[in-house]
Amino acid sequence: MRYIRYALLAALAIVLVTLALANRQAVTLNTLPAGLRAFPGAGAFDYTVELPLFIVIFGGIVAGLLIGFVWEWFREHKHRAEASRKKTEVKKLERELKKTQAERDKDKDEVLALLDQAS
Repeated sequence: MRYIRYALLAALAIVLVTLALANRQAVTLNTLPAGLRAFPGAGAFDYTVELPLFIVIFGGIVAGLLIGFVWEWFREHKHRAEASRKKTEVKKLERELKKTQAERDKDKDEVLALLDQAS
């Protein structure tokens, strides 16, 4: 199974390197379209940068993955909170059980108490 994973990672690396080599030409990225640049106060948000196309493509992939991971983390919050509540409740019930068993076994012989706990 490990070799299959390494083979898939190698194939992915070859595809990504090929994509990067094929898209080395520079592209201009603008934060605002030309029509919005004319509005007053828009100059604070108007940035332009020239990057190779493969960096733009890989940056988009990374940004999409990060947004997806954060979205899932927020979406699963209720499940993590419920698991935490149940874990706390289990610990509380285990403490109560030990206390109840200790009260039940306080007048018994130690050997008999151990036998009761084992069964």
